[in-house]
This record gives sequence, structure tokens and C-alpha cells, in this order.
Amino acid sequence: MSSTTVPLSRWESQRSFDELGRALRDITFCVVDLETTGGSAAGGSMITEIGAVKVRGGEVLGEFQTLVNPQAHIPAFIAVLTGITDSMVASAPPIESALPAFLEFAAGCVLVAHNAPFDIGFLQHFNAQQGRAWPAFEVLDTAKLARRVITRDDAPNCKLSSLAAAFGSTTTPNHRALSDARATVDVLHGLMERLGGVGVHTLEELQTFSSRVTTAQRKKRHLAEGLPHAPGVYLFRDDKARVLYVGTSKDLRARVRSYFTASETRTRMGEMVGIATQVQGIECATPLEASVRELRLIAEHKPRYNRRSRFPEKVHFLKLTREPWPRLSLVKQVLDDDADYLGPFSSKKVAERSLAALHEAFPIRQCNDRLPRVPSKAACVLAEMGRCVAPCDGTTGPDAYAELVAQLRDSLLRNPDEVVASINERMERLVADERFEEAAVHRDRLAGFLRAAARTQRLSALTRCPEVVAARRNDAGRWEVHVVRHGRLAAAGLIPPGADAQSWVAGLQSCAETVLPGRGPVPAATAEESEQVLRWLESDGVRLIDVAGEWTCPLSGAGRHLALHDAVQRSRESLVPFDERRELTVVHRP
Repeated sequence: MSSTTVPLSRWESQRSFDELGRALRDITFCVVDLETTGGSAAGGSMITEIGAVKVRGGEVLGEFQTLVNPQAHIPAFIAVLTGITDSMVASAPPIESALPAFLEFAAGCVLVAHNAPFDIGFLQHFNAQQGRAWPAFEVLDTAKLARRVITRDDAPNCKLSSLAAAFGSTTTPNHRALSDARATVDVLHGLMERLGGVGVHTLEELQTFSSRVTTAQRKKRHLAEGLPHAPGVYLFRDDKARVLYVGTSKDLRARVRSYFTASETRTRMGEMVGIATQVQGIECATPLEASVRELRLIAEHKPRYNRRSRFPEKVHFLKLTREPWPRLSLVKQVLDDDADYLGPFSSKKVAERSLAALHEAFPIRQCNDRLPRVPSKAACVLAEMGRCVAPCDGTTGPDAYAELVAQLRDSLLRNPDEVVASINERMERLVADERFEEAAVHRDRLAGFLRAAARTQRLSALTRCPEVVAARRNDAGRWEVHVVRHGRLAAAGLIPPGADAQSWVAGLQSCAETVLPGRGPVPAATAEESEQVLRWLESDGVRLIDVAGEWTCPLSGAGRHLALHDAVQRSRESLVPFDERRELTVVHRP
């Protein structure tokens, strides 16, 4: 073999940065999607299906699809979501065979996935488990890229289903691996076509693209001057001093400056910055105090550019009434009536799902009438259907009805096993009959109830305590101290260097806000504030200094059932519409 050296021209030897990089038309992408039995490979979840499409220059070069035998039972929730059942994977290859085959198919490609950390994380986990070195794949996440490119005028969110519709994909995502991979290919091509119009032609440009900041935004960088490098809350205001947006940061000055640079890519924030004429900073002693102040200020001012936390008063509760023949009722406030309450729910629809789950497990009456101690009404159609024990016509006596209500109260406050068992049994039957849509309805009802029950149990455990004092050492080595009363942050501070810690904490307690308890699971603050406080108390490194009262959660509470439901929820978030996702109550497990 011979070679000839050809001298480079001056242009070739001094290529600009715009010319560097690998052209997208020459890159071979392997778009992959997985179906799994849960949300965490490290937690024992397994892969049930791998689908992949290899493309280059807009042309499909090949496809890969295989079911994978997880060598474990596929939960009914997952079967409802994916349509993949135990019988379908019984003869499929195990991951020990399927993964090497996929890696061979993908060799030399740039891996692409929608929410790539999930899919690639599973592949890397099982690759390491099999004792192999992970190939040096470059990875592109279409969800991350879409968030930099897509506006709400294009699509309501950056979930795969929304993007597939926005880009006119020929494949509808359906939680089957190959279909979702095909839809992701169309999304990838749509994003590249969109960005090609603004000069993005190489892989490197695609990986680092961010929306350009306008000159008008950059000119307002002076609004960040004078803010401290400290944790706190910032408020953007317009020329009439109206609050446009409230945010929080560990470094006020650095965060506010980012709104005037390329690191801020949200279209709505660009619009907000264009209107803003001043920024107010409120320095806080600790990040937790800043987070709580942010919630309170958003609730007070209801800024139009904040999407969350603006209406904490718009909540719902499920109430188990105190009357001769108790019933469940959907209410908007907690009264001083000795009733038991579940909630708060931020969505009426989720509250109604929880109500349906409880009525499925416990056939108490659903009518709204106040029945006398000796009722004499005719039974309704629910009794004929076996969904009500019909105390109205004497079919069920006071003692039997009271026992049923006691079981329901126990499920609300302590142990939801009866509700879980009842609905799981119903779902198993529906899945066996391949009635997946009906099973999904029951799945959502159970998930809504469990999240609400876990939330109520965790919040009630904290809000019962008249006072909790706790401390944690921050990154600078100083101790953050918080005083919490009935779930409300009453005081926050940093112990000064050289101070007597015990005396200083006692002083903080003495000047803390006086908090009088109200009614219900969150008697002195919003549920969001109490959850913020609770997450901090449960974080690593926190030391309890003083606890007044008893801070305990039921050992058999709803939280222990949530792992599977959380995994299903994370998987569904890539497909469900934005409005439906907003209605789901987020619960942080202890």
C-alpha cells in the first residue's frame, strides 16, 4: 500500500470552531427503548423488552426487538401498563442472552433514548452484573434536547407522546419497546430538522445547543448587582412593583444573573425578564428557610409566571363522618367535628379516585342523606349490585356496620392492606382476561389512595408534635438549626462560630414564632411547607435536638406499598398528558 501526502490549504489548516465536529448526516444513531418491571435496576427491577432502531442520514438501517424473560412474576400494574404478561415472556431469552445481542447491534453507534438515564442506566447495570466493560457509547437524550428547543406553543410538554404528536410521528407510543423507539426516531429527526434551521449541523452542536438570549435580556444583568452570594428568595417585579416571579437559590446573585445569560432557556422566563424592572432579594439563614419563604410568598402574591404553589387553599379532603351511619364525603376544608380526614388532595379527580378505591374495598353507604338510628328507607341500586351493605333497609345492623367502618378507619389511618388486597385481586382477574383498560382504572384508584394515605400518615406524624428542633452541618461546616412547630417552620438560624450551642439553640427556641395548632393533618401550615420541612428532617446528617410529643408513623402504613406505584408513575410520565400529570399527588416516602 502506498500513500501520498497532500499539503493542506490554509483554510483547511485553520478551520473555525463552527467547522469542527461530526456532521449529523454521517452519524449512525441507535435509538433504544426498554420495558421493565419497575423503576430501578438496583432495586431489583428487570428488563422485559428491548427495542431499537438504527438510523443514519434519515434512513433506517435496521431494527432490533426482543422480549426478555425477567425470571420473575410481572406485577399486574406493569402488565396493565405495557401489555406484557408472564405467558408472553415465558419462552423469551434471559437478559444474559438479550443484552449481548443488543450491544452487538448497537456497536459503533451513538445511543439515543427518551429520558436516557432510565434506559441506559438499566443497560449499564445488567452489563456490569454480567462482568463486562461498558462500551464507550456517546448518549443523546431526546427529552433533554426537547426541553431546550420545544416551547409550549409547540407541545404542552416534552413527553414522548406529546412530541410524537407535535412532529407528526407515524408511530404512536404505546409502552412497547420497538414502537416507542420508532416514535423516538421521528422525534429525533424532528428536533434535528428544527435545529438545522438555526445552524446546528454537527453532533457536538446538537449536544450543547441552548436557546439564545436576546440583547434585551443581557442588558438587564445590572438587576443582579447588589444581591448577596447567600441563600434566599428573589422576587422579580414589574414597573408597578407587582411580583412577576418568586424563586429561591443557595446563591442569590449567581442565580439571578443566570436569567440574563445563555443558561436560562425557558421561553416564559425570557418573557418575564423582558417585563421585569427590578429584582428584590431576601437573604435567609438556611436553604430550608428560603424554600419555605418562597412557598409563602407565592401563595401571598400569586405571581403569574410561577406555575406551582399559587393556590395552596384549593385542596380537597376525604372525610369519614361521625354520625349513626358514617359515610365517606369529599370536602374542601377540615372542620372541628371529630371526623377522620384523608388528604389534602391538590386535585378533585385524584380525591375521587381514592374515594372509589375505598368504596370498592368497603361497601359502606354512598348516599348523602343523614340516616336516623333506625332507618326505614328502601335499598338503592348499589345494594342490589352488592356494592353497599344497605343499612337503610335494615339489611345490616348497627354492630356489623360499625365493624365495617372501623376497618375502613384503620385503612385510612394505619394499615391499607385490605384496600390493596381487594383491588389487586380485582386487577389480577382483569389482566387475566386481558381487560387492561379496566384494570388501569383500578390501578389509578389504588395509587391515588395509597399516595394520599401515605402523605396523610407522614404529615400527621410531624404535625402532631408541638415542637421539633433539629440541626445539620452544612457544606461550610456550620450548623443549621430549625425549630418546627406543628409542621410549620417557626425559626431558622446558623450557630455562630465559637458560640455555646446549647444556649444559642435555647435562644432560638425562645424567639421562634408562636404556632397554635388547627385541625386536620396539616393544622398550622400548607401541606407543601410541611413536606419541605419533613424532607429536610429526613435528610442525611440531621440530628434531633428536642422533640415535644411523639413523632411516629404506623409500621404497617401506606408508604410500604408505594415503591411499585412510584415506578409505574415514573414510567407513565413519559406518555401521559401534562394536565393529567399535574393532577397526581407526589408523595416522598420515609
